Amino acid sequence: MAYKILVINPGSTSTKLSLYLDEKEMFTSDVFHDSSVLKSFPTINDQLDYRMEVIERFIKDNAIDLSDLDAIAARGGASYSLKSGTYEVDKRLIEDTKRAVGGLYHSSMLGVQMAEKIALKTGAKIYMSDPTVVDEYDDLARLTGIDGIYRRAVAHTLNQKAVARIYAKRINRPYEELNLIVAHIDGGISISAHRNGRMVDGNDGGGGEGPFTPTRMGSMAISDVIEYLWDKPKSEMKELISVSGGLTSYFGTSNTDKIYEMAKKGDQKAKRVLDAMVYQCAKQIGAMSVVLKGKVDAILLTGGLLRFDFIKEGIKERCAFIAPIEVFAGEYEQKALALNALMILRGEKKALHYTGESVFKGFDD
Repeated sequence: MAYKILVINPGSTSTKLSLYLDEKEMFTSDVFHDSSVLKSFPTINDQLDYRMEVIERFIKDNAIDLSDLDAIAARGGASYSLKSGTYEVDKRLIEDTKRAVGGLYHSSMLGVQMAEKIALKTGAKIYMSDPTVVDEYDDLARLTGIDGIYRRAVAHTLNQKAVARIYAKRINRPYEELNLIVAHIDGGISISAHRNGRMVDGNDGGGGEGPFTPTRMGSMAISDVIEYLWDKPKSEMKELISVSGGLTSYFGTSNTDKIYEMAKKGDQKAKRVLDAMVYQCAKQIGAMSVVLKGKVDAILLTGGLLRFDFIKEGIKERCAFIAPIEVFAGEYEQKALALNALMILRGEKKALHYTGESVFKGFDD
């Protein structure tokens, strides 16, 4: 018996869909959404029907029969923080994700909501693996300069851990014995330190920390936030964090291909902004090398923007002295979601269950 699995993966600038029969990918689609379109929706949750249209086209265009669908593997995010693993999605997890109880405001929150709509029609179970809110931080990585306010663990955990495991298998060493810096560079950018199989620190890309991206403003001095953004409505400030900042703020679009072509044709502003984005990525990689005390086995670069040579070459120029650099262009999320769900269906591992409580609840002293 072959298991049929639908994979749903909403990102900040795309919706990726795949259909798997066991380990075999039968169909896949990657639909780009320009930030100028996404900005027309008041909230990310308001994008749900728009994103569902992508699924309906995918099913129709590929003549997919969902009557015998076994599982839906969906990207997760915005719930309370979780341990790494694969979860069976229930109503409480969906509701907490919809309400963004963990404080993350990101398109990954649509994954389980989209899956629920399909599950209601098909009866298929929903599974979620390594969502954006997996928390494995060291205690020192949690503190800020204000008592009682702590940094959140937010990253492209699914793709980062998938790439780290692929690299570990390639060199015939356990992921749990390696020190790695993994940089996911796409519509969102997250760069994390992995020590012995745990993501012990990284930038909160969903919260506006770290490099600016095609859609996110990245880190700014608090004094500048107060000076230039304080009089804006909260909704507009949230948009700058996740939808209308970064390249979109400079060029009115998150279409990196267009901006890259502008730079190639001699547009100095386009070149300067793209180079600055790469520069900030390199700085974050350098910071993670300090977290690992300079003992770095490899730097792994992944994500859709690695299709541009200037990004990997720019990072290699600044970071090659830290450790060997390996490039995994594109993303490995679809396969990771499908295979994790498949292992549950086959009984090879047990699904975890959402508790409705954060991994980290504060310090006792």
